[in-house]
Amino acid sequence: MTVVAMVPLMGGLAMAVDFTEMNREKQAVLNALDAANFATARRLTEGATDDQLRAYALDFFNANLNNVDAANTTLNVTLPSNTTGGGLLKMSARLDYKPYFYPAFGQLVGKSQTDANQKISFDVTSEVRLKNTLEVALVLDNSGSMTTTGTGSGQKRIDLLKTAAKQLVDTLAQQAAMIKQVDKPVQFGLVPFAASVNVGASNGNASWMDTEGLSPVSNENFDWSTLNTAAKYAQQTNGIWYKRGSGWGADEGQMLTRFSLYHDIKVVTNHERVTNSKRVVCDEYNSNNTCKRNHDEYDYIDSYGPFASWQGCVEARPYPYNVSDAPPSGGSANTGIGVGDPATMFVPMFAPDEPGNHWKLTQDPDEAMPTTYGAVNSWWNDDPTSSTGQSRLRNMAKYFQPRPIDAPALPAGNGPNYSCTTNPITPLTDVSVADGLTSIKAAIDLMQPNGGTSVPEGMAWGWRVVSSGEPFTQGRPEAERGNDKVVIVLTDGANTYYTPSSLGYSDPADSKSTYASYGYLNPGYNGTSVGRLFLGTSSAIGQLDYSNGNYTGALNEQMATLCNNAKAANIMVMTVALDLSTTKTADQAAIAALKSCSSNSRFRKDPTDASKPAKLFWNATGATLSNDFKEIGNELSNLRVVS
Repeated sequence: MTVVAMVPLMGGLAMAVDFTEMNREKQAVLNALDAANFATARRLTEGATDDQLRAYALDFFNANLNNVDAANTTLNVTLPSNTTGGGLLKMSARLDYKPYFYPAFGQLVGKSQTDANQKISFDVTSEVRLKNTLEVALVLDNSGSMTTTGTGSGQKRIDLLKTAAKQLVDTLAQQAAMIKQVDKPVQFGLVPFAASVNVGASNGNASWMDTEGLSPVSNENFDWSTLNTAAKYAQQTNGIWYKRGSGWGADEGQMLTRFSLYHDIKVVTNHERVTNSKRVVCDEYNSNNTCKRNHDEYDYIDSYGPFASWQGCVEARPYPYNVSDAPPSGGSANTGIGVGDPATMFVPMFAPDEPGNHWKLTQDPDEAMPTTYGAVNSWWNDDPTSSTGQSRLRNMAKYFQPRPIDAPALPAGNGPNYSCTTNPITPLTDVSVADGLTSIKAAIDLMQPNGGTSVPEGMAWGWRVVSSGEPFTQGRPEAERGNDKVVIVLTDGANTYYTPSSLGYSDPADSKSTYASYGYLNPGYNGTSVGRLFLGTSSAIGQLDYSNGNYTGALNEQMATLCNNAKAANIMVMTVALDLSTTKTADQAAIAALKSCSSNSRFRKDPTDASKPAKLFWNATGATLSNDFKEIGNELSNLRVVS
């Protein structure tokens, strides 16, 4: 009876020992699996290849098995399929546990040796959700209408926007500050836009700027052949215009470009009478040859100073580069003409002097004689040899005659920087550190509304800010896992481009539009009859329909193409319409364009159709803007770095 009783007692003891050891090994495998998963997730954000990640995971797993024989385990690693960031890193392991005592007991109770020695298998899994690094471009409307009071708020729209944008930055910065294992976990950039975008005057010599006038945009409204005197003339060599002739002095041989114009145009800063230079000049004589009427004349010495400098705004590139992040690659006189495509380069804005006032400096400064044409932006003395409005616009000789000291002061916003009204872009800045957070919030506070509205130009530069390539290179490589590139666009109105008559001005040069990021809409681009704004648009856009409504339609189409291209490049686009009415036709079109531009949410469902993802679009009012930006913050908070 004792022997019989010993069999189950020994079996129970064997199973208890094996059960305890089996649970220990199972827990050890699970612990090793979790550790390997988190360690591999960090390696993934650092850019390791798939093979490197799997090898790293296996080594880390085996090293942490804690006296479990690695030969009794297998590891399976499932990497996230989303190459733009996010998703799950999954690992599963199998433990084939070989009991110590159970085989002998099993044979005692009649099991075969094979059955008694079978291993007991367990499967364990581990998942780590990848919380992304973030690169966010705030593309914010700084047009003149942002001075309007926001609906239901009692505050100007621009002030509401500043508060909401800074709150968003603060929210993400607080999260970023807690992330220690990843460099630059959250970065913000700022793109203020109106009728154009300012890339910063400090970038005048950047490799991506058209410093040699090679872009087909560069000379669109400038006829350098009008510099044609023996002493001073222009000569084109390999596509570049140069100063030729002895009259240029030390400047002979230098290039003639928009940048050189900013340097060359001078204004008389001091018209000083020479002491003891008085002389009497007879205007009319008597019959006896005596002077009947005379006046005094003097000699003067003039001092000259710079008239204006480039403020940093650029024109839109010609289609298709205006709706893409194609890298600038135009070549140069130094590297060889024809390298790359000069149309990919960025051209500084330079608003030509439009036909208008002429000032003739006489011995008496009070005798300046204006002749008025009523153009929008007349800021220089026309060359009188030009007979037509268009030739007056394109004549280059006038810029090398100094502007008289007695010429009337320019109205605000006029001159060669016409339509350049915004502060410069702030590149991506790490807000997890105090200096970066302060910098981006200070840039938001400096925004001042003025000018028209070109959402596609703002959107294009938002994309370029988060991109890893030039012009701005602070973004992570596009192929890097665990990183989201986000562009947030806010505007309070439709896209605008204006005819002079719609603003109460004449159009003596027949330019068909005021000057802005697409230049003038007549004459056409690069010797054609088509204005640059119309390139790439559909048949619904009349390419010879010079009206504000058609201009808006063309901008909307450019914007639609741009948004589709950006989303195809894995840019997450969030759009906000501010104080746009759902009952006004023009506002409805703007709302539809912004909603179509936006990406789909990864986390929320459409409240009207749960089978579809929600659109990352907010139709805000002044009263709701703060809460809408909090929703944007919640959306972005789901895209953080590995914890």
